[in-house]
Amino acid sequence: MAATLSEYLESQDELMREAALALPHEFSQCTYSLGPLRQAVYLCLTCPEARGLCSACSVACHTEHEQIELFPKRNFRCDCPTSAIAHPCTLHPKQEPENMTNTYGQNFKGLFCRCGRPYDAKKERETMIQCLACEDWFHESCCNLRERPSSREPTPFAEPEEPSQTAPDNTNDDDAASEASSSGLPPPLITGDEYESFVCGSCVSRSPLLKRWLGTAGTIIVGRGTADEPWRRVEIPIKAAEEFIEIEGLGQDETNPGTKRPLSPSSSALSGPEAKRAKSSPDVAASSAPCLAPPQDPLAQLILTFLEGPDRDTSLGTADVFFTLGFRERWCRCASCLPSLQTDPYLLDDEDTYEPPEDPDIGLSLEELGMRALARIPRDRAIDGIHAFNDMKDDLVKFLRPFAQDGKVVNESDVRTFFDSLTEAAKKG
Repeated sequence: MAATLSEYLESQDELMREAALALPHEFSQCTYSLGPLRQAVYLCLTCPEARGLCSACSVACHTEHEQIELFPKRNFRCDCPTSAIAHPCTLHPKQEPENMTNTYGQNFKGLFCRCGRPYDAKKERETMIQCLACEDWFHESCCNLRERPSSREPTPFAEPEEPSQTAPDNTNDDDAASEASSSGLPPPLITGDEYESFVCGSCVSRSPLLKRWLGTAGTIIVGRGTADEPWRRVEIPIKAAEEFIEIEGLGQDETNPGTKRPLSPSSSALSGPEAKRAKSSPDVAASSAPCLAPPQDPLAQLILTFLEGPDRDTSLGTADVFFTLGFRERWCRCASCLPSLQTDPYLLDDEDTYEPPEDPDIGLSLEELGMRALARIPRDRAIDGIHAFNDMKDDLVKFLRPFAQDGKVVNESDVRTFFDSLTEAAKKG
């Protein structure tokens, strides 16, 4: 099908706009010199070493290689310019020593979730959720949010390996709803717009703080009382659970901001409401800083008991927790709880994720990009280039004039013939 020149130019402009949206950053600097930071990490499948690349190196150094995006990883330093990867880094030519502080979990083997499956974007039908703590990715069905798709056979429950400090041996909210409809799967028990962060059961089991808050107000878990019951979400809404108690003298202490104490909801939907506590005495001193952490939830603790037993029974749940909006403001910050939070800073504050600098050429047309490139080369070469361009323009006008006079459409073969003639003339000249 023939296209007019104006249509062709418009299509090129559209491609430029799409490229600007897809890659709005400048990938000219490896992040190695910035030290460990939270950044997008890529795994190169072509290189034999299971190491991580920063965004710039994935584009500039490994652009022809097959890669998997691992998404943000905290405290990670690019491995591309180190001796751990044989493929040379073009952005950081000096070879650096191997990174010894990076954490390499199963994602660096191309495996994800507690089921330890490889991820294939072309075949995967489920939305996957990233754990706030270990930053691994989990299938919704492996979190008991939905039935396992028939296209995937069930696999035994496998505990994710502990992240290694050395290299392994080399022998998604509204999107979730649309994903569900497009994949033919029913909506999950908990949709993405109902929670702010997710922590997998393995990370919960390793944290006394998270185990205590599991199943309390502001969290959602999936569980059941017996193995014969269907899976269901268990939650206590914040507003329905809070009974504020005035405590004098609080509010000046940074570890205990505010002057109201919430009644912690210890009971789940399966165990009935908890009786209200009596109000504290008004003469409570600020120095006492009472602990505001909720008592342990019965169902949540039952699930943990099964999980931490010798047989690691997941029949009642996996202890995954979904924190609702504003969970960081609800932590108890007493002298007992705050140190536990400070060991995992991401629980206290939302983390910044590094992004490469914005591309200064973003949004420029091909003509503007050409003029900018022309301005960067030596003057004598620029003049020679302009003369060559004008000569080619005159030849192109002569070539196209007969088409315009006869009302003929210029097709791809005609354009190829023109440039082939220029190549032949250059060889003879």
